[in-house]
Amino acid sequence: MAAVKSEPARILIVGGGYVGMYTALGLQKKLKAREASVTVVDPQPHMTYQPFLPEAAAGSIEPRHVVVPLRRVLRRCHVLTGRVTKISDAEKVATVEMTDGHVEQINYDVLVVALGSVARTLPIPGLADRGIAFKTIGEAIYLRNHVLSRLDLASTTDEPEIRKRLLTFTVIGGGYAGIEALAELEDMARYALRYYENLDPADMRWVLVEATGRIMPEVRDSLGVYAVKQLEARGIECYLDTRVKTMEGGHVVLDDGTEYDCDTIIWTAGVKANPVLNETDLPLDQRGRVICTATMQVQGLDGVWAAGDNAAVPDLSKTDVDPAATCSPSAQHAVRQANQLAKNIVSVLRGRKPKPYVHKYAGSVASLGLYKGVADVYGVKAKGFVAWGMHRAYHVSRMPTFNRKVRVAFDWLGSWLLKREVVSLGQINDPRAEFDRVTKS
Repeated sequence: MAAVKSEPARILIVGGGYVGMYTALGLQKKLKAREASVTVVDPQPHMTYQPFLPEAAAGSIEPRHVVVPLRRVLRRCHVLTGRVTKISDAEKVATVEMTDGHVEQINYDVLVVALGSVARTLPIPGLADRGIAFKTIGEAIYLRNHVLSRLDLASTTDEPEIRKRLLTFTVIGGGYAGIEALAELEDMARYALRYYENLDPADMRWVLVEATGRIMPEVRDSLGVYAVKQLEARGIECYLDTRVKTMEGGHVVLDDGTEYDCDTIIWTAGVKANPVLNETDLPLDQRGRVICTATMQVQGLDGVWAAGDNAAVPDLSKTDVDPAATCSPSAQHAVRQANQLAKNIVSVLRGRKPKPYVHKYAGSVASLGLYKGVADVYGVKAKGFVAWGMHRAYHVSRMPTFNRKVRVAFDWLGSWLLKREVVSLGQINDPRAEFDRVTKS
């Protein structure tokens, strides 16, 4: 009698960010034909390399080059553009709302939860109306156009108060995202002002507000202090140990009594696990993250895995100091976890034991604008041009696919040879406005 062939395992990866894409890449390389099918579900058809968002916003990199098309790189996987709204592991089914609005139920044998994180908001009056987040390529493009459009508007008004408001920019949050966005956008705006004969760099006001006593906690204290001094030397106001009380109508009030009007408020004050996790039967910790073992298996469940910002994965490098320590939400952890996660899934499918995620801290690099940066890598600290070069070298090496590495490198070369592009394409925010004006005239 002929042997009955078993059906391929159905692997469902929820999320196409760092963890989702890198896990799928690893699986399609390691899995044999008919061993398993891999389906990736994400609302966007691409993965965004977020460390390059500040440079995309500043015009150093073409925005399309910081995203990786999922269908292009995951050729052995099924890619669905949709949003997971519910997961029932008891029934081994995920509910997906597709882009056209219809709902599908997707069954699975193995689940990878890679939903990532969303911006963490606070009940600050005016935040929902005035704040601009900085987590997606769309937000980066919008901010670039918005900042440049403020310069255009300011150059056409003779009203001092209106001009002052237009040329005041606030960044709330002193982590990597906030500092790099602030530094790159201020650098871009300062460069652009050379083309405005009636505006001067002294007319701009850039403000950083951070609730804690330091910025970029991932680097050593001395480098954080250095970064603040460099920002202040450029005229950027840095408010540490300070919170925003209100920003209603663009009128910003800080808890130290400072008040001013501002037309641009960028919100980068932390992240939280994707709230979709609340619509699942997976075990969550007090911060809304999926509780995992060191092997990235979801605690108490078979065939369910999680990693990245939405997962509480034990940080084995800190167990001697804090047995309850979990990995921080960072791209460095997400990429490394995904590589180990793909290996672990294949091992379990083939009857072997998974290995725990163990990492050695490589360090941190950050850009403070063109030719400026800070770095703390393997205990070696660097500042200025050297750190800026390390920042670019590290991130281009981590950029997925050779195609994207080359495109980013050529973007940098073009920016160096031909200088920055400082054109606002604000029409993309309302592409029908001109046509509507013509048809109604």
